[in-house]
Amino acid sequence: MERNQALEILETINELYPQFELTDRKVKIMLLQLEKMDYDRVMARLNEHIVNSPFPPTLAEIAAYAPPKNEHLEQIQKWREEAAKVSPEVKERFRKEFEKLAQKIEEKSK
Repeated sequence: MERNQALEILETINELYPQFELTDRKVKIMLLQLEKMDYDRVMARLNEHIVNSPFPPTLAEIAAYAPPKNEHLEQIQKWREEAAKVSPEVKERFRKEFEKLAQKIEEKSK
C-alpha cells in the first residue's frame, strides 16, 4: 500500500481508540510493515476488529497481504499469444514431426 494509505489506517486506529498512543517510533515501525500489505484487505480486517473489540488492534491482528503473483499463468498466457501468431502450416508440420517422434519412442520401448 502507499504511505498515505498506511497513515490513514494509523489515524483511523488513533481516532477510534483514544488509548492507542501514536509515538514517532511506533509510526515509523508500523508504516514500514503496513506499506508491505494490501490496503483494502487491511482496512477490511481493521473494520472487523473495530466491530468486535474495544481494544486497539495489534499489527498482527490487522495484517493482510495481497496473494502472490501466479507467474505460471502469466507464462501460459504468453505462450498462447505466441502460438496464435504461428501459421496453420507450421503447426501442421510440427504435429506431423511430433507424431513421427512419438512413434520412434514407442517402437524403441517395445
